[in-house]
Amino acid sequence: MKHVWMALALLLATPAGAEVVGEVGVDWVGNDILIEAIPDPEVQGVTCHIAYFDRSVIDRLRQGNWFEDPSNASIACRQTGPVTVGDIDRSKDGEEIFKASRSLVLKSLRITRIYDEANDTLIYLVHARELTEGSAKMSISTVPLWRARD
Repeated sequence: MKHVWMALALLLATPAGAEVVGEVGVDWVGNDILIEAIPDPEVQGVTCHIAYFDRSVIDRLRQGNWFEDPSNASIACRQTGPVTVGDIDRSKDGEEIFKASRSLVLKSLRITRIYDEANDTLIYLVHARELTEGSAKMSISTVPLWRARD
């Protein structure tokens, strides 16, 4: 049983590159909204903040679903220093810059960066990816580059 708890703790740990900067309790059973800061690995000077629901052990027991967190997330990305754009994917599909597991196996929370060349703007999309059922829960944020660069 100890190994199961250790595996679960590793699964739910903050992914590399993300730093928890806020935690807001939302009810008496210990459910929280976590806020993480995630710097864009290829665009120096841009940081995204995502907020998402983190289920407590009591809520997991009550709901009968131990291994899954909700897909809901919100994102806000801003210039946090001089902007230097590295070698980014400029296709319409964009580039995944962050992912974190939201269930034991099948669901993950992802941030995709898309470059809107016509408007010189970076678009950041946070969404869930599931193996069998896609999710319509998403949020976007934009960072205009026209005055952001050195």
